[in-house]
Amino acid sequence: MRDLIFKERQVGILESLANAWRGLRGPVVVPLLQFAVYVCSAMSVMLFVERVYMAIVIICVKALKRKRYTKYKLKLDTVKKELEDSGTHPKVLVQIPMFNEKEVYRLSIGAACGLSWPFDKIIIQVLDDSTDLVIRELVESECQRWASKGVNIKYENRSNRNGYNAGAMREGLRKCYVKDCEYVAIFDADFQPEPDFLWRTIPFLLSNHDLALVQARWKFVNANECLLTRLQEMSLDYHFGVEQEVGSSTYSFFGFNGTAGVWRLEALKDAGGWKERTTVEDMDLAVRASLKGWKFVFVGDLWVKNELPSTFKAYRYQQHRWSCGPANLFRKMFKEILQCERVSLLKKFHVLYAFFFVRKIVAHFVTFFFYCIIIPTCVLVPEVHLPKYIAIYIPSTISILNAICTPKSFHLLIFWILFENVLSMHRSKATIIGLLEANRVNEWVVTEKLGNTGKIKASSKWLKRPQFRLIERIHMLEIILGCYLLFCAIYDVLYGRDHFYVYLFLQAGAAFIVGFGYVGTFMPS
Repeated sequence: MRDLIFKERQVGILESLANAWRGLRGPVVVPLLQFAVYVCSAMSVMLFVERVYMAIVIICVKALKRKRYTKYKLKLDTVKKELEDSGTHPKVLVQIPMFNEKEVYRLSIGAACGLSWPFDKIIIQVLDDSTDLVIRELVESECQRWASKGVNIKYENRSNRNGYNAGAMREGLRKCYVKDCEYVAIFDADFQPEPDFLWRTIPFLLSNHDLALVQARWKFVNANECLLTRLQEMSLDYHFGVEQEVGSSTYSFFGFNGTAGVWRLEALKDAGGWKERTTVEDMDLAVRASLKGWKFVFVGDLWVKNELPSTFKAYRYQQHRWSCGPANLFRKMFKEILQCERVSLLKKFHVLYAFFFVRKIVAHFVTFFFYCIIIPTCVLVPEVHLPKYIAIYIPSTISILNAICTPKSFHLLIFWILFENVLSMHRSKATIIGLLEANRVNEWVVTEKLGNTGKIKASSKWLKRPQFRLIERIHMLEIILGCYLLFCAIYDVLYGRDHFYVYLFLQAGAAFIVGFGYVGTFMPS
């Protein structure tokens, strides 16, 4: 009798829920979902137009061989000979900010000390904010070793991490021995510039007094380490090969990447110096300098070796900072950019609309909300009209335009799409945090670099299986997303008619793979 009563109650509850769903579906759910489809469709078109525009520009730039740095018509060998004959080399400061960089500090310090420039005209400044005393001693000892070889290297540390990298570099510029320096080259702790780096960047600044920044491209030494690094390479190759090149060639403006670049100190000070109001102090400085009328140039054939994060944990923290920071900066500088009188209306439009709104906000929102939430939900509510050209053809075109920048990984296009869609959840969340200045808006977690240690540990994994807690690998948000996508896929198989289940099964699988920690290398705590 009790079982019968319990079953009747269950049936009654299910019928109540079904009736409530029918009551809400027509007057509430369908209109709201249709409105969401229209909004996401508009954002998709905005992103599509921006990608096609950049593709046209980059094709013209390459076909006509009119990259910005080629317009300066510099003969580097001639400039070098003139400087050596006259002995008028400008004094250059090289800053290397670092924080507990046990695995890579030797690489960056060694590469910086190997830069070809007169020894009395260059200062290597190691800005060590390490909290680990053992690492501090190691870094200081490495600096002393190079100093004993005649290199003008300074080791600086602070008792706090106020302002993170921005604070460290600002303090470094206040040192008395920096006052005669005209330019500052900046490298993160895992970057290894070639010896001729300064000879291929400083001449641009010497002969063009309205030029503030020369930015080099990144070259990834561990791109083939795992699938995670291969997919990152695809995204970053598009960023450098298209976004930075287009910005340099059209408006002489792009976001400073925070490393592998040389600044004119006059321009850096004119822009107000380093500020730590967001987690993208490099982009903040670039925008302020551009509003002062300074120009930038991207040298796409100058590569600087560095390391990609190969663990998903490190990559996720990095993406939080890279997504939250620009959104927060957009909020803080919107009015300032709009009211600036020193730049043209066209450049204001480019910075506010293309650089910030479409690339830093719309791109994340449309990827997650449209492709991971709205489209799967439309499967459950077939009354909603979803144009196929919006759902299929536009994202396919955008993805292909991105992937062709890394031809060797073109066969990974499907994996890249699925992975980017899963990661867009974290990027969208971070973007919302930045726009609302919510908790974690100023969170700064240093991206973990493994250096050669990661390779050693990976190669020895067959000798001894590492012990770890299961909880370290589980990511619940991705698993929940995977369950929802899987439910929508099964529903589409049973009741659908548009065959979206093919995409939904693949996307659900990608969410589960990420959710259970089977992406990237894994270094147990």
